[in-house]
Amino acid sequence: MTAFLVVLVIILFGVAVWQMGKIFQLSNPKSDNTSQIANDKDNNVNGWLMLMFVLFIYVLAFISHYKWSDVFLPTAASEHGLEVDQLWLISMVLIFIVGIITQWLLHYFAFKYRGKKSQRATFYADNDKLEFIWTIIPVIVLAGLIIYGLFTWTDIMNVDAEEDPMVVELYAYQFDWRARYAGADNALGEANVRLIEGSNILGVDTSDPNAQDDIVVNELHLPVGRRILFKMRSQDVLHSAYMPHFRAQMNCVPGMITQFSYIPMVTTAEMRQDPEMVDKVKKINDIRREKSVELMAKGDEALEPYEFDYLLLCNKICGNNHYNMQMKIVVESEEDYNAWIKEQATLAQALKQ
Repeated sequence: MTAFLVVLVIILFGVAVWQMGKIFQLSNPKSDNTSQIANDKDNNVNGWLMLMFVLFIYVLAFISHYKWSDVFLPTAASEHGLEVDQLWLISMVLIFIVGIITQWLLHYFAFKYRGKKSQRATFYADNDKLEFIWTIIPVIVLAGLIIYGLFTWTDIMNVDAEEDPMVVELYAYQFDWRARYAGADNALGEANVRLIEGSNILGVDTSDPNAQDDIVVNELHLPVGRRILFKMRSQDVLHSAYMPHFRAQMNCVPGMITQFSYIPMVTTAEMRQDPEMVDKVKKINDIRREKSVELMAKGDEALEPYEFDYLLLCNKICGNNHYNMQMKIVVESEEDYNAWIKEQATLAQALKQ
């Protein structure tokens, strides 16, 4: 209570000082000081500054793209990813073209029509033709982008039952992931967070017949060329299943199941051999070697060489260990996947152990 009163007194004291300052300001006689009014020199300086600033942001954008273009994502590793990249490219090209033109007009007009005492502004009421042009063009462009995006999204989200997609659950919790395969019957058993107990960390209903052959793992393996239908759940807070190389992202919401599907088209081994990825890995390892020299000089262990892997990340700030919430994804041939899945224990076997 004392602390509250002290804070209240300080606030009231500040308000009193502020009000007294206003009183003194009103009581002072008005002066003819015009130092705060811009003159022709001020306007001229600011006009040139506006022109130089637009040139500066153009140069900065060019340098940034040239210097950091190597950190862009490589070619998409999923079937629909190529469509997403195409939509993204079209959107970015339009944004950059419009941005370059409008920024130049904004800053150039600020320079050209900078204030001068000898120049008076011309009153211009309106122009229906101009207003129609600069309204209808953005409407047409945005409508085209939105319709294109809706068709792309519909193609991605519509799962054809004839494809017989492999069902996999992605289960998110602070701060890790688990994957649950539907097993031979390709049907996931029922689950509820209220059923979480002991080794049953996903809350699977063990009495459900469909759950007996479910397989829970902490490393996601996917067969190349097969459609995967992901069912997503969250145990605690809002997470986001983000697989950047597959251009896939979907929120994991507590209390409900969301879904996303894609067909992986590039195996992990193939992506590791991609020239662009080889170059990226080399640059990363060059940085890690430099850092290792510093660490070893301090008596610490050197960093291990980096090797590319697909990753499942959380793209929501879900807590203080959010940055470390990731799971390795391995895309492999159908034969290698079948061999791996046979080695994994089913839920019924795991709970007996």
